[in-house]
Amino acid sequence: MTEKTIAVVTAGLTTPSSSRLLADQLAAAVRDELSGRGIGSRIELIEVRDHAHELTDNLLTGFPPAKLREVLDTVTAADALIVVSPTFSASYSGLFKMFFDVLDDQALAGKPVLLAATGGTERHSLVLEFALRPLFAYLKALPIPTGVYAASTDWGANAAGLRTRISQAAGELVAALHHETPTQADPFESPTPFEDLLNG
Repeated sequence: MTEKTIAVVTAGLTTPSSSRLLADQLAAAVRDELSGRGIGSRIELIEVRDHAHELTDNLLTGFPPAKLREVLDTVTAADALIVVSPTFSASYSGLFKMFFDVLDDQALAGKPVLLAATGGTERHSLVLEFALRPLFAYLKALPIPTGVYAASTDWGANAAGLRTRISQAAGELVAALHHETPTQADPFESPTPFEDLLNG
């Protein structure tokens, strides 16, 4: 069976964190999509908070410690990425940015990436388009069309809408791995948080 490696980079600061919860759900959805095609998967989870001191050392010295080097190599070698950041000041967290600052500037070139973020309110959902997407475009990665933002309310009564977005994004990431045109979401399905803001 063919196998794809998916690196999941999550920058939540607490344990447990909503960013990790979203990362786990996205990884499971991508794994299911691959399995449906008869493709195996290896999920490599990277909790950035576990490498905060090593990242600082790397920025100060220019050289990654051995443990961090192994993590960076995992990201570089992965077939695709899922990245999740908490929202701080309408952008990704400093810790999240620090991780991608120490990667080689060609490490993500041509790599499909599923962008995701968490925050307290859906009004911050534009972080996906105004912060994460430009960052990964600069890194020459290939962000898929659908990003997934989860506000605090998405974990309760509105969980169905979040599941729809997760499923759509997972399908697009797997399509990108196979150089296919992703299936567009049904315009009559649950709106994204961005669409909620436009309609509200």
